[in-house]
Amino acid sequence: MGTMSEPPSPELESTLAEVGPRLRALRKLGHLTLAELSATTGISVSTLSRLESGSRRPTLELLLPLAEAHQVRLDELVGAPATGDPRIHAKPVVRHGMTFIPLTRRPGGVQAFKMIIPGDRPGEPDPRTHEGYEWLYVLDGRLRLVLGEHDVVLAAGEAAEFDTRVPHWFGPAEGRAVELLSLFGPQGERVHLRAKPR
Repeated sequence: MGTMSEPPSPELESTLAEVGPRLRALRKLGHLTLAELSATTGISVSTLSRLESGSRRPTLELLLPLAEAHQVRLDELVGAPATGDPRIHAKPVVRHGMTFIPLTRRPGGVQAFKMIIPGDRPGEPDPRTHEGYEWLYVLDGRLRLVLGEHDVVLAAGEAAEFDTRVPHWFGPAEGRAVELLSLFGPQGERVHLRAKPR
């Protein structure tokens, strides 16, 4: 008896299409290059690139090591459909000693995270670059931002916006924890804030 294969449903196609942008966002969040992620997962750079661009269909064999490398659950990686539970289950991710809490689940476009940086974050400033545009807003504490030739301290209520192709690094300014919101998007996609006139 032969098997009949049905074409994937539009919902499945939509879910699979969202995996690539989600993978790219997680890699950018971790400040990882494709080569570094390849070394961690054993997946070739070309396969990783095709997964992120959507030209390669994600498989369980590829997604399992990527979920482990990014320290996220598999259902978060593929954006599993909602179960009807209205609660938001944001799972913190710890990278480079910092805690990231995702606030958006939409693939592509601007991604939002709450970040908590402990006061004892080790190491001296080590500015890095990557594609994209970032906006930071300090909720609590004081944040030291090294951006190109600038070295500034932002207090609670202050914000910074910059092209991430400029070498940048940020951490606590006074040896105590800092909480901030971080929004970043594709290169050239700036954050536009609008307020209604009074």
